[in-house]
Amino acid sequence: MDRPLRILILEDVPTDAELVEWELRRAGLVFTSRRVDTEADFRAALDDFEPDVILADYSLPQFDAMAALRILRDRASDVPFILVTGSQGEEVAVECIKAGAADYILKTSLTRLPTAVQNALERRELERARRRAEEELRYQLTRMHLLNRIVRAIAERQDVRSILEVTLQYLEEHMPVAYAGIGLYDEATQTVRVLHVGPRSRALAEAPEVGPGAVVSVDPAVLRRVVEDKVLYIPDLPVDSPLYQKLVRAGIHSVVTVPLLVDGRLFGLLAVFQPTAYAFSPADLGFLQALGEHVALAIQHARILEDLQRAYEDLRQTQRAVMQQERLRALGQMASGIVHDINNALSPILGYVELLLETEPDLNERVRRQLEIVKTAAADIAHIVARIREFYRSRGADETLFPVDLNRVAEQAVDLTRPRWRDIPQERGLVIEVRMELEPGLPTVLGQEGEIREAVVNLILNAVDAMPRGGVLTIRTFRRGDRVALEVQDTGVGMDEETRRRCLEPFFTTKGKAGTGLGLAVVYGVMQRHEGDIQIESELGRGTTVRLVFPLPTGEAGRPRPPAEEGGPLERSLRVLVVDDEPLLRELMKEILQGDGHEVEVADGGQAGLDAFHAALARGTPFDVVITDLGMPYVDGRAVATAVKQASPATPVILMTGWGTRLKAEAPIPPVIDYVLEKPPKFHEVRRALRQVVRLKHT
Repeated sequence: MDRPLRILILEDVPTDAELVEWELRRAGLVFTSRRVDTEADFRAALDDFEPDVILADYSLPQFDAMAALRILRDRASDVPFILVTGSQGEEVAVECIKAGAADYILKTSLTRLPTAVQNALERRELERARRRAEEELRYQLTRMHLLNRIVRAIAERQDVRSILEVTLQYLEEHMPVAYAGIGLYDEATQTVRVLHVGPRSRALAEAPEVGPGAVVSVDPAVLRRVVEDKVLYIPDLPVDSPLYQKLVRAGIHSVVTVPLLVDGRLFGLLAVFQPTAYAFSPADLGFLQALGEHVALAIQHARILEDLQRAYEDLRQTQRAVMQQERLRALGQMASGIVHDINNALSPILGYVELLLETEPDLNERVRRQLEIVKTAAADIAHIVARIREFYRSRGADETLFPVDLNRVAEQAVDLTRPRWRDIPQERGLVIEVRMELEPGLPTVLGQEGEIREAVVNLILNAVDAMPRGGVLTIRTFRRGDRVALEVQDTGVGMDEETRRRCLEPFFTTKGKAGTGLGLAVVYGVMQRHEGDIQIESELGRGTTVRLVFPLPTGEAGRPRPPAEEGGPLERSLRVLVVDDEPLLRELMKEILQGDGHEVEVADGGQAGLDAFHAALARGTPFDVVITDLGMPYVDGRAVATAVKQASPATPVILMTGWGTRLKAEAPIPPVIDYVLEKPPKFHEVRRALRQVVRLKHT
């Protein structure tokens, strides 16, 4: 003890008190003393004198030792109380010891008093140390229990935000902190962005600018100390930095910073503040350090889990896309067969109607009108078949792509659909507002302008149908990196997730009998052929956005478009061999070609056609052109073309097929084929084919 002992003597006889003091000084004790003999003086001395030890006579005229002991016990005081008396026996001594006295000394044996005083003081210090150790142990157990609760709580969370929330909430509830926050460290900028603060910390966080979202610059030297020491405690903040100045002005004086480390790399900080200086004990620092380690590990696990979830979601989306493509491919294969059969059946209808209308000028008006109706209906069927074909066909290897201005396509599509989005709704008292948000100077993409325009028209018509009560239709173009997008957005009824997932499937429609289910399927096919992407965002009641994303060209920008072929008949007559296993198609082609003045011979199937071709060669009357169907039993159109070219390389071969451009998409056109003619054949297409192959023959 650095100061003299303070000894309170409870004694009504002054000379006895002097003897006690003399004996203590004789033993070498250094002290100050005060003598009292009443309860009031005794109580006053406990408050203002604050004695280290009390020496008391057993019996006084107005007070006694037992009453003094009760006062001490009521105050929970641990000041040693030694009874110094002259006449009481052992029973009194035992009673006093039981009541809390440290020792019992007879006035006739005062030589024992200095030792008794020293022993009592030592026992008090030992007791105080024991209580401090117990208190420290209880505190540590409390902190361990709190840490265990926090660890269990964050273990139940799987996202970073909820981990931070529960950690800071528990800190504020069970630890006397004025601020608790966690921030993420950015090594490139040497800053910490505050990610989350406890609910009770937000008011305080606004003043020193360390609230959620705040970016705080941190001295690199301070960061090194935090990482090296595992916990940085500033018990009394200096004002040698702008941040510290702000904190002090906000009333903060004690700061603890704990690093959040993973594999020795700093990625965040846990910070707690207190308004009073020296507010945190070593146990607090140990607890916060352990908490930081658990929080860092939990955050890292949550991040890994989030990455895995994102990867899993990406995989699911990829699997869905693959399944969608496989489903579309299967539907395409089925549709291609249907298209072939329909085209074969449709060809004689459309062909003979065109033949009658062109070659029979004496038809009366009623018959001509009826034939025109049949022609229109057949042409509509052919158009539907063509649309079915469009969603599954791939881009042919010989198809040339040309620069396409998406802004121009968007403007044309809006003009083409004006009756649907303006005139018809206005007749019903509805308004559809069209907004054009076209990015100036948009780079061109490579593609088939007609196909892209048809895709955009389909999207606009779908958007109009989705707004039966009117709304806003927005056409938007923009560039993002190496891709260019055209977006059609409506404020209509929207789609649920099941509809959005299936909307690209052919024949899937939500319009009932009014829809064919081919519009978006055709758009999908167009984007596949342009190596682009179709993105659909929709929500019930909030509208739909369909985004066509095109890659920017990296090679040649395409060639100028070739001039269109003339559609009239040739100036000279040709000898033509028509090979087909369908009788109606053979006769149709014969009449079309004979109507233009050509000499025609027909053959039923591939082998019959080759026999006729070789016979004509042998007679010295070879055919000028061979037109052969592709799909025939035993000897198909490719075999016929190969045999013709082997026998007469200069003879042009036209391949006629109901599979259309699928033939070009699935495999390169063999060099033995000079032209592909799609079914159902039309007058002008047959003439164009003949004109082109004849010109090639003479070049």
